[in-house]
Amino acid sequence: MSDVPHHLSRWIGLAGSVLLAVAAFLGGALPDGELRPTPVSIWQGPNGPLIIGLWLVGTALLAWAWWSLRDRVPSSRWVLVTVALWLLPMLVAPPLGSRDVYAYACQGASFSGGINPYEQGVSALPCPWLDTISYIWRDTPAPYGPLFVLLAGAVVEATGSLLAAVALFRVLAVAGVALIAWALPVLARRCGVPPRRALWLALASPLVPVHLVSGAHNDALMIGLLVAGLAVVAARPGRPGPLLAGGALLGLAAAVKVTALVVMPFAALAAIVGAYRIRTLVRDGGWVVGGSLAALAAVTVASGLGLGFISGLEQGGLVVAWTSPPTAVGQTVGYLLAPFGVHVDALPVTRAIGMVVLIAVLIWLWFRSLHRGEPFWHAGLALTATVALSPLFHPWYWLWPLAVLAATAHRTLWFSIVTVVSSFLVLADGTGLARYSKMPGAPLMTLFVIGLVVWLVRSARKGRQPVPVD
Repeated sequence: MSDVPHHLSRWIGLAGSVLLAVAAFLGGALPDGELRPTPVSIWQGPNGPLIIGLWLVGTALLAWAWWSLRDRVPSSRWVLVTVALWLLPMLVAPPLGSRDVYAYACQGASFSGGINPYEQGVSALPCPWLDTISYIWRDTPAPYGPLFVLLAGAVVEATGSLLAAVALFRVLAVAGVALIAWALPVLARRCGVPPRRALWLALASPLVPVHLVSGAHNDALMIGLLVAGLAVVAARPGRPGPLLAGGALLGLAAAVKVTALVVMPFAALAAIVGAYRIRTLVRDGGWVVGGSLAALAAVTVASGLGLGFISGLEQGGLVVAWTSPPTAVGQTVGYLLAPFGVHVDALPVTRAIGMVVLIAVLIWLWFRSLHRGEPFWHAGLALTATVALSPLFHPWYWLWPLAVLAATAHRTLWFSIVTVVSSFLVLADGTGLARYSKMPGAPLMTLFVIGLVVWLVRSARKGRQPVPVD
């Protein structure tokens, strides 16, 4: 195949990245921007049609360039050069797609000022940049792990200004992306997946330049540590030292965002050399589990904050968007009952059911991996289930499973579709379109959930049917 299509896609993607950077300067998640805009208010504001047009065309160009080369990138080096080109405009542009980086700075200021961000919101200091944070998050505790709180405090103390803090948080995000680029080929080779394809799927999607680098989300660091931990375990199964180190990396990932612990049981299975038995699981997997818990405990003690970040996770329920399937089902139940004069809030029930189903799915996936192998592939599925069944879904959450699936999956269509759709869910300034499309968004998501459940049940029944014998 000629190199022309590859280079054409590279430059088309770069053009998309430049357009998004321009959109960021005109109407991104600017510190002095409107805190609760709507798509209508953005359109009617200064340069509104231009901002939305640049965002739409830029995202479409990046998505097309990524999609067009999903299975035919020429080399890992070519991928890394292309990704670096696409990230360059984002390094100098204002944040895109989210105001979270301002919350990071305020939480760092709270911690450096002697306040426990797990006990008080950033308004308690008060944060010198409080006006940059959405009202809903000013009095809520931080949901991030102790390692990230320590890093946020260090960033604020080292910089002292919001602009410099944003730049340093972006450096941390780039470090996370670099860690993914280093570790992912190791994991991909272990799973029989071409490293160049894994790198392209994980790093060249529109979600990476927009949300990981421009948005400076701490998910970049969490994913980098997580993939690095899995890669170390994959490269040295059965060896205590590397397994302990791999487990420690996973523990550090959980110390950024505790959801990273979902992969630990699967990493313990991957550490085993020989047949899966209780004795070998304890012998080899114990090093991974021990390393993870020890690293998480060490960072927690060093921070002096305790386990308060667990309570912070509950704050995700404050956001109601149909992009979370359990939330969409709860919304739809309310819509269906309202015409009959019944007004109920079904969200607590459907979200609780989602958590119960998630626990059951995670247990089932672990035992399935125990009997069928492929622990890294099942770790990717576990992260997928975690994202899908949580009360809240942000587009950058999809990067958690995407990074692992890219290195372990042999069929890529389904999660590539989710990636492209997720890229269009948030406007340049961070306005989530799901908030303004509850109808028909929630009913359509509910229909999708019903269809998926029916398909899974039929597939399970078909798998249990006896094979006819002639």
